[in-house]
Amino acid sequence: MEWIEARTLVTKNKSKAWFGTDYNMNIYRGCCHGCIYCDSRSACYGTEDFDRVRAKARALELIRDDLRRKTRKGVVATGAMSDPYNPLEVEHQLTRHALELLYAYGFGAAICTKSDLIARDLDVLEDIRRTAPVLAKFTVTTADEALAAKVEPGAPAPTRRFAALETLAKAGIRTGVLLMPVLPFLEDSEKNVTDVVNRAADSGARFVYAYFGVTLRQNQRQWYYDALDRMAPGLKERYVAQYGERYSCLSPKASRLKEAFEEVCERRGLIWTMPAIIQDYQLPYRADQMTLFE
Repeated sequence: MEWIEARTLVTKNKSKAWFGTDYNMNIYRGCCHGCIYCDSRSACYGTEDFDRVRAKARALELIRDDLRRKTRKGVVATGAMSDPYNPLEVEHQLTRHALELLYAYGFGAAICTKSDLIARDLDVLEDIRRTAPVLAKFTVTTADEALAAKVEPGAPAPTRRFAALETLAKAGIRTGVLLMPVLPFLEDSEKNVTDVVNRAADSGARFVYAYFGVTLRQNQRQWYYDALDRMAPGLKERYVAQYGERYSCLSPKASRLKEAFEEVCERRGLIWTMPAIIQDYQLPYRADQMTLFE
């Protein structure tokens, strides 16, 4: 394990628009999933050698001190820049112990991951849920195992993610799927979108939140195009012709996909809008803990 210096780990969010979270916590830097589309590779974040996972030195001590200093409780998000359940977590258990600290200090948790390792920490998530909101978000861009192996070569297969989602959902943890990105010309078929939604519903998810496109910017764009050249020669040229240097690259089928997505979510009883997702996992705690959401 390589350790990097940090001064603080639990930082206040400027906005609560993204899943209603109050704070953000990134224990690790870098990721070994190798996803060809990962925005965290973008030059603006300044993470060199992104595929090498490192951990913040004295992470648990910093998290403890940060939580002690907070004047208001809230929901702490993790998984924004690197997956908190990377393979190093199996041995070092920094994410698990960080969740234990959230529980000890009365904070909620909103976790984003592509790993089924999160199921290991079900006991801690259940502890947190007794007094504060818990949300588990699994990123799944395709239910096609072969395609997932190409676009997310180092991540656990979608089947494993859905199995972990089901484990958490059966225990009463609010769970859902981030269907994003939906890669134009690779994943933007109605079948792919509805397959992910149906698998999520079958596994006990309460929501699916989607973005029918991909974002591309400096450094990340070239990484993505190099990957396309290897797996689908000629597709990069199609992107260049369609999007140029645009940041937001919506699928040409985005409107039709959105209609199909909302129809199947409605039919399967899933939530798909951000305000409804936030209300669903936070509302049960508001009556007794108003200060948590002020």
